[in-house]
Amino acid sequence: METPPQLEQPPSKCCLLFSCLVTEENVWKLCDYIRSRQRYPLEEFYAVFISNERRMIPLWKQKSGHGDEPVVWDYHVILLHVSSGEQNFIYDLDTVLPFPCPFEVYGEEAFRLDEGLRPEFHRKIRLIRADLYLRTFASDRSHMKDANGKWQKPPPSYPCIETAGKGLELHLDLIIFPFSFL
Repeated sequence: METPPQLEQPPSKCCLLFSCLVTEENVWKLCDYIRSRQRYPLEEFYAVFISNERRMIPLWKQKSGHGDEPVVWDYHVILLHVSSGEQNFIYDLDTVLPFPCPFEVYGEEAFRLDEGLRPEFHRKIRLIRADLYLRTFASDRSHMKDANGKWQKPPPSYPCIETAGKGLELHLDLIIFPFSFL
């Protein structure tokens, strides 16, 4: 098995990048980290939004999971590294699998096939080039508040990500491609 690329990450992957329940921000920060290190071409990386019309997508091997049961997310965002002529990797800050994880391993262990799932759990994806994601993604974190405007969970301690973009809903609303890792 090929050695995963090393991104000169902090001693712990959660030190600088990870905040609970904001996978889209975690991936944005990871893209920014990769851009700032200039070790790999940014055009090899893609933010991968996973969701569906019902906002119910199962993923296995997640930190918040129990045993071999999936976690059902409303959406999830991971980073894909498509290395020219080499093995591809997935960066998922919420998985118990290696970080980064070989694409095939992530597909078999975390994603699995839609064929065995009820139709309401079939996943769709949207790939966004990392450079475009860095320019267009923004979040006011309003999706983290309940109907009364109160936080459902504490927000990250750092400021909201602000770019010229329209925000999280734009990326989720444009998920149109049925997807399979295998």
